[in-house]
Amino acid sequence: MFFASDNSGPVPPQVLAALAEANTGHVGSYGSDALTDQVTDQIRTLFEAPEASVHLVATGTAANSLALATLCQPYDTVFCSPVAHIHEDECNAPEFYTGGAKLTLVPGSDRMTPDALRIAIKGQGNRGVHGPQRGPVSITQVTEQGNLYSLDDLLALTTVARHYDLPVHLDGARFANACVALNCTPAEMSWKLGIDVAVFGGTKNGLMGVEAVIFFNPAHARAFELRRKRGAHLFSKHRYLAAQMAAYLQEDLWRDLAQTANTRSAQLLNGLQGVADIKNDAQANMIFAALPRAVHQRAKAAGAQYNVSGAPDGTDPSEMLTARFVCDWSIRPEDIETFLKLVHSD
Repeated sequence: MFFASDNSGPVPPQVLAALAEANTGHVGSYGSDALTDQVTDQIRTLFEAPEASVHLVATGTAANSLALATLCQPYDTVFCSPVAHIHEDECNAPEFYTGGAKLTLVPGSDRMTPDALRIAIKGQGNRGVHGPQRGPVSITQVTEQGNLYSLDDLLALTTVARHYDLPVHLDGARFANACVALNCTPAEMSWKLGIDVAVFGGTKNGLMGVEAVIFFNPAHARAFELRRKRGAHLFSKHRYLAAQMAAYLQEDLWRDLAQTANTRSAQLLNGLQGVADIKNDAQANMIFAALPRAVHQRAKAAGAQYNVSGAPDGTDPSEMLTARFVCDWSIRPEDIETFLKLVHSD
């Protein structure tokens, strides 16, 4: 009954097998190997972007920070939601790797609106040399509160950004979960909507540790490569990143893993109905739900692991405390049913 994070799950056997297969002999280092070339071609095919530049890094923080650094200058500002991962969970890494570019938080919820984004952009870049210059727009899909932007939502945001000639970055740590939930292709959720650079996340969807940064304009390739090296994120034994991604792409494993995680989340969501106050749309693999403290205490005592806002060990058994439940590909249906029995028991 582990719902704490999709970062915490095991690695699928296909990925471990691919790593073992890659672990033979000597090959070129720093990405100059045949497997990296193969993965680059596979990602270009998957995204229907034959000219895209593709780069692998080991962490989502590196992917986001280096991508944004490539898109902006130190005196720029990056527009994002108040709960964007780049703001709340990356320890100022975007500011560090961009050389000091600030973040401008677009007022509202986890999902930016076109009007709010437009107002935020208008509020920056209008003070000459005295203020930050307008820089990239960063969108998180799936959001940190487990919600999805529809394709129309994304298009509306990129249209605003394009009006001001600003590039758009897509933080896709849960890119696969979003694609499955929206029943769309990677191309339909990225460059076809005006996204300039997308992070095709793997770590939260079962990989040991690899993310693909995809620039749909290959003119950015050289700058990213230099920033990746300077930022200490160019792996010497790069084939082990490529091996994970190769397995991820083989026979659409990326989609199967995300579909399983989303399906398990839907099972959990269905079982929580009637007893929990669901706080988000929960279309992908993350649920925010308020439950009575007594339920949390019962579930925690039985070994359930998930994050709760507030004090589960408090004294009022009826107080509603909001929890985050995240499903990954490895969670078993029977574990969900065991948890739901605890939730519904008196």
